[in-house]
Amino acid sequence: MTDHRIERRTPETPVQQRVSSPADAISVNPSEGPFRDDLERIRFSPYFSRLAAVTQVVSPGALGNVITNRLTHTIKVTAVARAIAMRIRRGPDSALAQQLGGVDPVVVQAAASAHDLGHPPFGHLGERILDRIARSRFDLADGFEGNAQTFRILTQLDVHGTAPSGLNLTTAVRAAVLKYPWARFGVPQPHPSTLDPTPKGAGVGADGVGSGKFSAYLPDVAELTQVLAGYPGRAEFRQTVECSVMDVADDIAYSLHDLDDFHRAGVLQHASVAAEFRAWQRHRAELAGATAGELHTQERRPGRRLELLRRRLRDKDGWIFDEDVFAVAVARVADDLVDGLLAAPYDSSMDAERALEAFTGSWINHLQESVTITANPNPRSAFVALNRQAWHEVAVLKFVHQRFVLDRPDLAMFQRGQAELLANLVAALDSWLADPDDAGRIPRRLVDLVDLATGAYTRLAAEQPELLVAPSGERSTSPDAIRRLGRGRGIIDYVASLSDEEAVRAGSTLTGAGGLSWTAP
Repeated sequence: MTDHRIERRTPETPVQQRVSSPADAISVNPSEGPFRDDLERIRFSPYFSRLAAVTQVVSPGALGNVITNRLTHTIKVTAVARAIAMRIRRGPDSALAQQLGGVDPVVVQAAASAHDLGHPPFGHLGERILDRIARSRFDLADGFEGNAQTFRILTQLDVHGTAPSGLNLTTAVRAAVLKYPWARFGVPQPHPSTLDPTPKGAGVGADGVGSGKFSAYLPDVAELTQVLAGYPGRAEFRQTVECSVMDVADDIAYSLHDLDDFHRAGVLQHASVAAEFRAWQRHRAELAGATAGELHTQERRPGRRLELLRRRLRDKDGWIFDEDVFAVAVARVADDLVDGLLAAPYDSSMDAERALEAFTGSWINHLQESVTITANPNPRSAFVALNRQAWHEVAVLKFVHQRFVLDRPDLAMFQRGQAELLANLVAALDSWLADPDDAGRIPRRLVDLVDLATGAYTRLAAEQPELLVAPSGERSTSPDAIRRLGRGRGIIDYVASLSDEEAVRAGSTLTGAGGLSWTAP
């Protein structure tokens, strides 16, 4: 292990480590190492506890206790990631992993435990809404992104002992959460969004500016640059080995565990899923000859959406896509999911639970065994990734989740209301901060976050003013512009740190609809 991997932003003595927080009390044995300290700092964080009350697909409690929340998803990702790391470390590719930067199972667990800390209320919907509001209301050109928010929490917003900001994690753990190691635009140069092909996630976002996925906001790019400097041999735009283990574990867990939940809840219906798969298999050649317009017009008819998935994978990732492998993946998911798990309705019996456990367990084992490590992967891949067959299978499993859960109109109705609630909450907090007669009573946490962000933008204006541009392209370095950016980022940080229920309660209270006029201590 090289020294750069255990470096922290602020050096700590053993005594400081032992007394600085409850998390450090868990790892008082020096032989356990700094990575174990990092893991416990993340697990003891209130941001980590909050994940129990944050949406994974639907809000916690919406369908009873069977639904995965962000915390249970995180725990599952951590278990899968550790298993993959141990398999690499004990297998024939151990030496290669060390040459590429190292694969410590505890670093992988820490990254997996942290990977969703930045998710705002209402999950991916909340991401999209806060991104739009940040750019349109506050001129924050890099908007909001859950991965960048995670990095910001770990390095700026959370607290640990006497460290000036953040959890003061080691270089290895900070690097392992950088799934998309660049800013939305500007850093590094050339920016990955301008490359052909673009790295995974670096494609232009919905607004046409910069990358759709990124891991650091502009005020945090200095930290991003410093962390990546600890890996001088890393190919530019490439995740570290430990980060790629976390990322592939996230894919595996996401593709399976939500299917568990919605089978238990009766949402996944055998007839509709079977019709989609069987129609594509029977009419594969005919569907391949249809125009894109015909498919979109008829997309409610069975088989059409699966054909659209085939074309999207082919066009976006032709480097790995294969027609025959895709057909085999469809057949395998159809056999195991349609003719296997969904063929018998879930009735909460022990036999039903055994069937569900067998389905999930066999797929997790299969996908974990399908993980490979490569010294020179495709620009759209990573050091650690699924092999070709498993990559197609995960894409098909995710399709089932998207088509038969996320696209349901009843879920969309809830999400429309949640989007409106977030927009109103941000507007109400912005109005309160601007009120000269009542701003002194704003929550102290919000004041701290605004002050922290304003200081960061002030430093950025002095050190890298070329990065401070508004969505319109105009420079944003005047004192008024800096204050506006700081207030906007602080409000977004504050709202993003709420649970689903806290967001609902705050939005209701600030609009005068709350039932209580006083909160409990």
